Amino acid sequence: MGTDIIDITAQLFALQDKPYADFQSKLLPPLPRETIIGVRTPSMRKMAKHIGKTPAAKTFLQTLPHRYFDENQLHVFILCEEKDFQTCLAELERFLPYVDNWATCDQLSPACFKKHTQELLPYIQRWLATEHTYTIRFGMGMLMRYFLDEYFKPKYLEWVAAIRSEEYYIRMMQAWFFATALSKQWASTLPYITSNRLQPWTHNKTIQKAIESYRISDKQKDILRTLRVHERHT
Repeated sequence: MGTDIIDITAQLFALQDKPYADFQSKLLPPLPRETIIGVRTPSMRKMAKHIGKTPAAKTFLQTLPHRYFDENQLHVFILCEEKDFQTCLAELERFLPYVDNWATCDQLSPACFKKHTQELLPYIQRWLATEHTYTIRFGMGMLMRYFLDEYFKPKYLEWVAAIRSEEYYIRMMQAWFFATALSKQWASTLPYITSNRLQPWTHNKTIQKAIESYRISDKQKDILRTLRVHERHT
């Protein structure tokens, strides 16, 4: 068992790009620099495709937590290759509690979910109700990806608005979600802004992101500019 993991980690180190690791470290301030190997994403994806169905990969997925950021990234790309929905979901549920940064969280988007969106909804509700920062962020990300277009229902806005947190990476995803919702479901989403349903920081960040979006009209942006609120700093 241990040999399989060491072999995969050794393969990652063989692909190491130290200047890239230094660059990544600046984007991932919570992570210690020594936990970042520095493997570029195309190499990681290629490796995931190559080893995805091997016994070594199966052992690797079951051995948590990983030591290195790049191991978590490889874990993500292996899951993204999984075609069986139930298998992917089971592995995802085991992995989510160990996700410890925004990059791993946001790249975790299994392709098989596209054909099982309705089956995903109960899990999204459960993820949103946890206390783990990146599980909540992941749940919001899945709602944003799959449920703001043809499968949209106004209640999904309520699910995200109901989240109250001081965690930066949760609030930022809330803002991203609502800015995207404004671009796709303006009439349903605008009342959350006009009625100040979001925390002040999230409210203003939503407006900022929406104004920066090319998918929102100039007229809509003019409306949003009038809706900024005062943020109280303590």
